Amino acid sequence: MKGILYGVGVGPGDPRLMTCLAVETVRKCPVIAAPADGREHALSYRIAEGIVEGLKEKECLNLSTPMTKDRRILEQNYETAAGKIIEQLKQGRDVAYLTLGDPTIYSTYIYIHRIVKERGFETRIINGIPSFCAVAAKLGDSLVDRSEQLHIIPSTYDIEEALTYPGGKVLMKAGSKLPVVKKTLTEKGMTGIMVENCGLSDECIYDNIEDMPDTASYYTIVVVKEKEHD
Repeated sequence: MKGILYGVGVGPGDPRLMTCLAVETVRKCPVIAAPADGREHALSYRIAEGIVEGLKEKECLNLSTPMTKDRRILEQNYETAAGKIIEQLKQGRDVAYLTLGDPTIYSTYIYIHRIVKERGFETRIINGIPSFCAVAAKLGDSLVDRSEQLHIIPSTYDIEEALTYPGGKVLMKAGSKLPVVKKTLTEKGMTGIMVENCGLSDECIYDNIEDMPDTASYYTIVVVKEKEHD
């Protein structure tokens, strides 16, 4: 019998925000896949380690992904990662790939998931709490109200046009693009709140653009609201 690949969302940072289903799935899988060169370097692994007993005893596949936009390099990497997972599935061993937030939102996992599925293996997604939902909870407010739209925007690409959309905006992975984000928001007369490393020990919140640093971690989100509540 072939094994099953599970894409497990571990949530935004606090291990207690992992769902019961996510914890149960990781516990039952004999093999863990970590998106890093060594489990100690994978934040998703460290989060799961905070609530899943016996994680260190499980076999761990180290599946690091290069930080590049070169599609050729990335696709080669996904093929290699999928191949390592398939080796385990052929032996009838289930694999839990740990990913931050939710596997369906800007996750490297989904590309590997598609390859493994196309090769004839069963794949399942275990949802996790998205980082921007955790940010909204931390700020004690909604992302949008009533009929307002919500736009989830990857800050590593051009955000100029996206900021013209109506409603609230969530700028994800904004850490390396903060100078551009701050400049664009200021020029457009918009306001934003930045949360870095939400739910982690080094979490930082900046209530206005002027206080935001020029560099921050990869796990940085800027929330832009169109208007004040009526």
